Amino acid sequence: MWSDLVCPWCYLGKRRFERAVAELGVDVEVVHHSFQLDPSFPRGTSRPTREIISEKYGRTLEEADEMEAQMEQRAAADGLEYHLGGVHLGNTVDGHRLVHLAGERGLADAVVDRFYRAHFTEQRSIFDRGSLVELAAEAGLDAAEARAVLESDAYEAEVVADGEQARALGATGVPFFVFDERFGVAGAQSPEVFTQVLRRALEPAAG
Repeated sequence: MWSDLVCPWCYLGKRRFERAVAELGVDVEVVHHSFQLDPSFPRGTSRPTREIISEKYGRTLEEADEMEAQMEQRAAADGLEYHLGGVHLGNTVDGHRLVHLAGERGLADAVVDRFYRAHFTEQRSIFDRGSLVELAAEAGLDAAEARAVLESDAYEAEVVADGEQARALGATGVPFFVFDERFGVAGAQSPEVFTQVLRRALEPAAG
């Protein structure tokens, strides 16, 4: 599962995928991969999301607010609580580095969910390193270990490699899912679509 931690569709796609898994009652191993929508964003800074949406899509700030309100409604329909007014965007590389650490500790899913909830629901920063350490610790990571990772360049190469792998597979955005190295799904599809693909992935490969 490739995603970016500030992508509202990624959180939604993850939840829909999880619903499909629960409905099928199957055991799956989920591997979280990093994808930065804007790796050029200056580290240590952030900007209001409404301003970025306005510039990217050529909309007024009021229209950007309406787009975010619509996203909140979509999320609510899937049981997610988004509060996007006042949310900021920044560089997500540090958050992704902690997800890689969490993957080695068997906590990637918990950390990803904690970062999503912090960003989209609680409006807590996932760009400030102090905040990231606190959130990672709340999800079960050792705070000292998380801090040491952020003070080094650990997992930087892995974050870059994840993005390159996604693009090599044809992904131009996220969320992006690959099932059993055979089937790819782009976007926050419905649980029904995920169910269909999961059923196909459970079938033995031909040949």
